[in-house]
Amino acid sequence: MTNFVCLETINCLYMKLQERGTLLIPIDFTEQSLLAIKQAYNLAKYTHSKIILLHTYDKVGSEMYEELKVLTKQTETESGAPTEFMNVKGNIYSEVPRVADEIKATLVIVGLESHMSSKNIVGTSASKMIRECHCPVISIRGKDNKEGCENILLPLDLSRESREKVDVAVQFAHYFGASIRILGVFSLSDAAYENQLLAYSHQVKQYIKGKGISCSNKSMPSDSVADTIVEYANKIESDLIVIMNKPTLSIKEYFGGTEAQKVVDISNLPVMTINPSKKESMTHFGSGL
Repeated sequence: MTNFVCLETINCLYMKLQERGTLLIPIDFTEQSLLAIKQAYNLAKYTHSKIILLHTYDKVGSEMYEELKVLTKQTETESGAPTEFMNVKGNIYSEVPRVADEIKATLVIVGLESHMSSKNIVGTSASKMIRECHCPVISIRGKDNKEGCENILLPLDLSRESREKVDVAVQFAHYFGASIRILGVFSLSDAAYENQLLAYSHQVKQYIKGKGISCSNKSMPSDSVADTIVEYANKIESDLIVIMNKPTLSIKEYFGGTEAQKVVDISNLPVMTINPSKKESMTHFGSGL
């Protein structure tokens, strides 16, 4: 049996959620950023967290202090959670990771309006922001505002860092009384990988069930991992997809994006991205999902 050890990042997340966590929500007053606030209400309640709204501006006169005060008061009234705002000069994608570290955020919840293109993956972009946040990031592109979380999709591969997200998924399933659906995606041309993935998925399922969480597992062949994950998530009416970033990128991935980045880009469902706690180079057996 694989020993699922809660690494430093996971332990830190648990401790902060069990005490009083901090949910950081970037705000630019677009429809999607306002929707991200609504999606945070139940999460703030279940995790006893406070909400911090982060707004950035590029020049004097665009601070929007009055609008932020109104939105902060409205958020606190509707969510029942202590709510504050921060108004910082700079670029939102650069400031979110810095502020998240500064306030020791438990989670970042970000509403994404438009889809990324490959040219935006390099430089100041949503993709770079997500990779640089030490805490998990929940990205929301869809317009549906669900009250809770009943069904969590957990894509798995054989990469070492992929194991870190299992305990995070279990923790969220406990908070919301949700079930976990494991999905292993493999290529039909790699029978050895398929067999290892099937065995590992079953092992993870038994581990999750041992934590008192309803869990099932499924394996699917695919030549397009991200598309398969999102299509399956919609088919089973998942409320959250939990994915893991890779600690290092190849040249191709740096310019074209990883499978995890592609899931964030195309998913109409909320996606939680977790960055590995250890950044050193590892031997990879999969996509880091």
